[in-house]
Amino acid sequence: MDANLPISVASQPNFPWLSLIVLLPIGGALLMPLLPNDEANDSFKAPRNIAIGFLAADFALMLAAFGRLFNNSESGLQLIERINWIPFIGLEWSLGVDGISAPLVLLSGLITLLSACASWQIKSRSRLYFALLLLQASAQGLVFLSQDFLLFFLAWELELVPVYLLIAIWGGKRRLYAATKFILYTALASLLILISGLALALSGGEFTLNISELTNKTYQGGLGILCYLGFLIGFGVKLPIFPLHTWLPDAHGEANAPVSMLLAGVLLKMGGYALLRFNVQILPEAHLQLAPALIIIGIVNIVYGALNAFAQDNVKRRIACSSVSHMGFVLLGIGAVDALGISGAMLQMISHGLIAAAMFFITGTFYERTKTLSIPNMGGLAKVLPITFAFFLASSLASLALPGMSGFVSEITIFLGITSQDLFTSLFRSITISLAAIGLVLTPIYLLSMCRRVFFGPRIPALALVDDLNPRELIISLSLIIPTLLIGFWPRFAIDLYETSTNALANRLLTHSTNSIAQILSIN
Repeated sequence: MDANLPISVASQPNFPWLSLIVLLPIGGALLMPLLPNDEANDSFKAPRNIAIGFLAADFALMLAAFGRLFNNSESGLQLIERINWIPFIGLEWSLGVDGISAPLVLLSGLITLLSACASWQIKSRSRLYFALLLLQASAQGLVFLSQDFLLFFLAWELELVPVYLLIAIWGGKRRLYAATKFILYTALASLLILISGLALALSGGEFTLNISELTNKTYQGGLGILCYLGFLIGFGVKLPIFPLHTWLPDAHGEANAPVSMLLAGVLLKMGGYALLRFNVQILPEAHLQLAPALIIIGIVNIVYGALNAFAQDNVKRRIACSSVSHMGFVLLGIGAVDALGISGAMLQMISHGLIAAAMFFITGTFYERTKTLSIPNMGGLAKVLPITFAFFLASSLASLALPGMSGFVSEITIFLGITSQDLFTSLFRSITISLAAIGLVLTPIYLLSMCRRVFFGPRIPALALVDDLNPRELIISLSLIIPTLLIGFWPRFAIDLYETSTNALANRLLTHSTNSIAQILSIN
């Protein structure tokens, strides 16, 4: 086996840590129908408390498993579990974790737990609501830990259902439109993922769905390019990439704050993770040829998302458009075909997950008090909500990549990855950096102008008596802002988790660089 491959043949652990991480939230969801009906007095508290308890236990299990057993100096899969689940269709219960998946599993565990804590006031159909949150937690974990393509695809599809229902039932006035648009975009894109994955599994002789075995296969002719494009569109909808992003502002605009935390903090990261796992790891030759196109799409995302944010008078829709812009940096890092660029893409996913979740949560707190998300209808809130303002400003500064915040470290790492890659011509690198810098200039303008209008605009008398953050909301906010500052001042806190794996992935790309990008971009 090639030593540069980001996979290994570690022995199966005695204790099924990863299976327990995936299945524990489902256990909590199965308890929900046994609870009293929502109409009973205070019956909404039991589902909420059970969900928070199970999600807290699941997150503690992640910390215990990865803290004690995960070796971040190893690039390959660890804690591998393989069970021949449904042999006649080749489906295995195959789980494993490496540096690419471990930090995203931890991120999803934290964000989902905080999302449940943010759902404190959910009373209508609370049993269903928290059962869906728990089911979503299991599906997310399975996406990041699956090492069988069909199992991955089933988890990818499964997580669509809870999100659709959470938006359609507990969303705003146009919730059905937003939820339907979300499911149509993502479900149709999933067909391309399935077709591309099965094409790879059927090629090259022996049929296999195991991702490690797919990585070792060679794909001749145009098959690799076609499957790469299928994966790019399929995963790009979730990322999201332009022009497949239009479901995101609608979904965020209608979803409640806890669901928006999940959308921005976890679901978008599934797209970036899948691009690394399938497009880069399994199809390195195709990635080398199409990496310049990926960078161009990333530039469009950055600039278009930032410009579109200016047109939004709804706080959540403006933050959603900023997410489109910030995920463009993930595409830049992945397209850099460089260890530094891929490392920056990973750090950007972690950083954006924390920052966006914080912004949507804090937005939800002042929506509960003001009952509006319209920027022109708010003003002067800094005097009324000083603590809320402090946290919203801190998350905005992190989002605009202020030095000392995680956003700065991730974006500067991606820029360094682009500039240090000799496979690109100097002209291509210069144009890329110049256009991406436009996004960096626009971001503080639309974020700080929003802060000014919401918190320092003309004071609206109807909003003069609202209360500031309570202790529960303060703890949730701190749980998101503290890691953002910690990564900003001590990036190794996050980088050490994945660096060995991203370096191995970059080395794998370099060993397949016979179709040099320099030949594609050379200028006579």
